[in-house]
Amino acid sequence: MSLSSEDLRSKAYYDEFSKRYDDERGGRVRGGYHDLLDELEVSLVERYGREKDVLEVGCGTGLLLEQFARFARSAKGVDLSEGMLAKATARGLDATLGSATELPFDAETFDVACSFKVLAHVPDIDRALSEMVRVVRPGGHVLAEFYNPHSFRALTKRLFGPQAVGRAIKEDAVFTRFDTPEEVARRTPSGCNLVGVRGIRIVTPVASAMKVPVLRDALGWAERRLADGPLARFAGFYVAIWQKA
Repeated sequence: MSLSSEDLRSKAYYDEFSKRYDDERGGRVRGGYHDLLDELEVSLVERYGREKDVLEVGCGTGLLLEQFARFARSAKGVDLSEGMLAKATARGLDATLGSATELPFDAETFDVACSFKVLAHVPDIDRALSEMVRVVRPGGHVLAEFYNPHSFRALTKRLFGPQAVGRAIKEDAVFTRFDTPEEVARRTPSGCNLVGVRGIRIVTPVASAMKVPVLRDALGWAERRLADGPLARFAGFYVAIWQKA
């Protein structure tokens, strides 16, 4: 596996991030902002991947992959960061070292290839999407999450700047892209059809809002109700659902 300079930057970023990645996830923090995002991502994968073979591109510490394994026939992960992989494998998960632009799997191996909060950090996004399509069987699905510039989340990033992900590194230490829903549609990989979208974090203005009693419940209810509707185009995390012909 050959690594570009951007790959090396991403690897360093996620190796550092791995030291605290799970700190506010997996039910560890009251409010559950990250848990709500995970729930909406996992339920989408289950819709297409129950009793099927699922690949997560950029599996991180395995928090989502662990949940996929509960309903999928098989659940495999791949990640560029050895720090992240160490935690995923410690969970007993099937996770492999590899790059999103050079997946270490044969063609037509999976029914679903999904990626969350990873593709926004891949400069050669079209190659990464092409690789996800390559490893999916005909009739299978590619679920690809993008960062949306037309969202509350993007606005808070512009207002408050990059946040720390470790003692020595901030979010701006890694390449980050934002793609509008229209740009995402234009990136539809060859041989695929865009069959749906899901919006995650549509109405939640800031993550800390999920720590306010009553408001937390209202926001969670709204996010679940709106995720598959027309307001998905304003979500901070915009998931394209492509089906391979």
